[in-house]
Amino acid sequence: MEIRVELPLWWRTRNYVGTIYGGSIYASVDPFYMMMLIRCLGPRYTVWDKAASIRFRRPGRSTLYATFHFDQALVDGIRAELETSDKLDRQFIVELKDAAGEVHAIIEKTVNVRRRMHPDEPRSP
Repeated sequence: MEIRVELPLWWRTRNYVGTIYGGSIYASVDPFYMMMLIRCLGPRYTVWDKAASIRFRRPGRSTLYATFHFDQALVDGIRAELETSDKLDRQFIVELKDAAGEVHAIIEKTVNVRRRMHPDEPRSP
């Protein structure tokens, strides 16, 4: 599974000094790892974002791009690990780059995954 995100520099994302606002940078990448895992793992698992950190490398003065990618081996590994454990945390890193490939921000997300104990337990959003 792969998702590509494009974050343009325009009046809604521009900060006081004319570069992409840090909040826009984070918001552009926030939900995707959790959503991808929810979709890939299915209803027998609960998935939540647990933590995040962001490191700004250079100001965003043009459109920035991010690519999120999961392969089946990662999903199978999570399922296998949860056969012997009730929950786990998994870290993911995504970079926001400009069209030339220069990294402007590095975001690390920690996602918590657990097996559902009861079939009637509510699903994560």
